[in-house]
Amino acid sequence: MDLPAVPSALLDALKAAATEAGVPRLALVGGVVRDLLLHQRHGRPWTGVPDLDWVVEGSAAHLADVLQERCGTERVSGVQHHGQFGTVALNLDGVPLDLATARQEHYPRPAENPVVQPGSLAADLVRRDLTINAMALDLMSGELIDLHGGQSDLAAGRLQFLHPGSISDDPTRVIRAARYGARLGIDLGSEALEQVGATVAAWPWAWHVGNAPETAPPALASRLRMELERLLDHEPWPIALDLLESWQAMALVDPCLQRDPERTRRLRWGQRLGLPLMTALLAAAADPGAVARRLQIPGEQQQWLERLPSLQGWLGSHPLPIHASPDAWTTALERGGWPPQTVALMVTLRPAAWRPLLRWWGRWRHIPSPQSARQLIAEGWQPGPGLGEELRRRRGVLLDQGR
Repeated sequence: MDLPAVPSALLDALKAAATEAGVPRLALVGGVVRDLLLHQRHGRPWTGVPDLDWVVEGSAAHLADVLQERCGTERVSGVQHHGQFGTVALNLDGVPLDLATARQEHYPRPAENPVVQPGSLAADLVRRDLTINAMALDLMSGELIDLHGGQSDLAAGRLQFLHPGSISDDPTRVIRAARYGARLGIDLGSEALEQVGATVAAWPWAWHVGNAPETAPPALASRLRMELERLLDHEPWPIALDLLESWQAMALVDPCLQRDPERTRRLRWGQRLGLPLMTALLAAAADPGAVARRLQIPGEQQQWLERLPSLQGWLGSHPLPIHASPDAWTTALERGGWPPQTVALMVTLRPAAWRPLLRWWGRWRHIPSPQSARQLIAEGWQPGPGLGEELRRRRGVLLDQGR
């Protein structure tokens, strides 16, 4: 087994410890196997790996103990045990490793969290999302294990799910497929595309505005949010979101986002304004607050989105002239009490009045009265409503002077 930039002494130490621990199979799994094949067989640049994920047939905890005994604390450090199945994270010769006991799983009902129990390497690979991510390199035998045609799918540049019920078990696999498709420049194969279409069409969530969050299984809603966050934070998201739209899969988030021609422009505006991309994405939903609650995004961000419809309604029913004074816009927006981020989200939607909204968000709201309350009192003003009104008036004069 030849892994670029991974010392052979590390692999030798792992193999020797596995032999002593009676481990029949110790296999490298995950994206590193896929990326290694892309590098060796298809000429893709090797970008290295932040860590190495290993599946252990046997006890990962016992293997970690043997490794520590053989190599000592000079080579093995940072050992952390996690979970009931003895998953262990450690550093060997300074390289991060994750050792996980092989496991198998089944889904009691669609979209619920799976029931997991110890299993074989073959059963563990079936848990993966795509065939190209379900290959393994067995350190003990040197064998490349490919039980699901991952090599041929990789060569053909297609994404295929592992079994016909893959997406109904866990629809977040569609989001992961878009992440890998964008990263690797590949698309769904025909069978996978049919599975996505059939699952989205039959999915038991009732996709209507105003549904209570309970209509979505909470575990699935949380996983959808996390996968979307990974997509937006770590992948070429314009490509990934375009893939989801081309697969008709944005309906998993909200039907309105499936018909969203301004999406890329809106999210780029969100980036410029320093908004979380998730909020900019959800701003175009029919009921942004309801989708935000369903996906369980942070509470403050939910509030920004929940206030968006009222700002839209105000702009539609009580619009100021676009060329109204800075003071008029500032007074109206601040009396409305909308959070600045809600106004920024409205800018990303590009209403007719987006320019004064942007100016308020970026400049006008930061301009204070030229005199403080203490200074006005020193001039003879009495505390009370009149003082506050005079502060607002003087601020308004300053705002209009700088227009």
